[in-house]
Amino acid sequence: MTLKQLENLVTIDEDITNPEFGVYYDKRSIEQLLEYGLILIDKPPGPTSHEVVAWAKRILEIPKIGHSGTLDPQVSGVLPLGLGEGTKALGVLLLGPKEYVGLGRLHSLPSKEKLQQTLDLFKGEIYQKPPQRSSVVRQTRTRTVYELELLEQKERLILLRVMCEAGTYIRKLYYDIGEILGFGSSMIELRRSKVYQFSEEQLVTMHELTDAYYTWKENNDSEKLRNIILPIEHTLSEIKSVVIRDSAIDSLCHGAQLAIPGILQISPGLKQNDLVAVYSQKGEIVALAEALLSEPEIKENNKGYAFQTKRIIMKPNTYPKSWRTSPPPKE
Repeated sequence: MTLKQLENLVTIDEDITNPEFGVYYDKRSIEQLLEYGLILIDKPPGPTSHEVVAWAKRILEIPKIGHSGTLDPQVSGVLPLGLGEGTKALGVLLLGPKEYVGLGRLHSLPSKEKLQQTLDLFKGEIYQKPPQRSSVVRQTRTRTVYELELLEQKERLILLRVMCEAGTYIRKLYYDIGEILGFGSSMIELRRSKVYQFSEEQLVTMHELTDAYYTWKENNDSEKLRNIILPIEHTLSEIKSVVIRDSAIDSLCHGAQLAIPGILQISPGLKQNDLVAVYSQKGEIVALAEALLSEPEIKENNKGYAFQTKRIIMKPNTYPKSWRTSPPPKE
């Protein structure tokens, strides 16, 4: 199965991949998925995001798990967990929007017209100052609210759907709405229903994760766990892609920049400064990089650096070394 982001790429050159090194992204063993995997947890209200990560580490018996986008203890919903080296790819999810469904209480009852007019004021770019109990510096900053919809109203209770930029404080949004209305409002309950391309239909509970891992360990049945742990490459479906030769992989894993001769395919419409995911021919994520050249410039040239490596994800020595660290001896 081909990854969505590796379909319809522009071919720069052709090559074959060595089956003895690496592994096709969708053919990984469970042990390999625990090193390059993604789990979409349905976080319950109560624990902190860090507590959920700690529980997942104990369940899966691995030392390295990270999460994308902290949820307050009382907030439930989508919490992406990266496993092993996969944690390095989670930052990409901060580039996309997040969706929340929240229940709030108005401190008085406005007309429907005034409520809708007030909600419309909070669409687009807004100013926010983080609440006193937050993990970031309390400085006024701008955030974008892409969509703000009143789903339901019952007397002073309002149910809102908010699609917004990462880092938007929904509790503060309710407070500010109340300030504009003139009589205050407060948030009662909140659920995150979407993180970038991942929605709550894809979520699993901690109980389901525990059961799947136990079934694999005790009964050698991996079906449930395979349905839960996704290849980490799914995290990168919304950014542009580059496919490279086997011979270029290990140099990138040691921090080298990507030159044009190592490139096989690129996303159409690639522009300078675009963030891209660099893949092997087997669909494995190698690194995140920034484009130094556009698609036309890469196609027109046969040498020079085309991408600057930003984050190495694949472990070095996964593919054989095919580059020199010093000139060959003179004969």
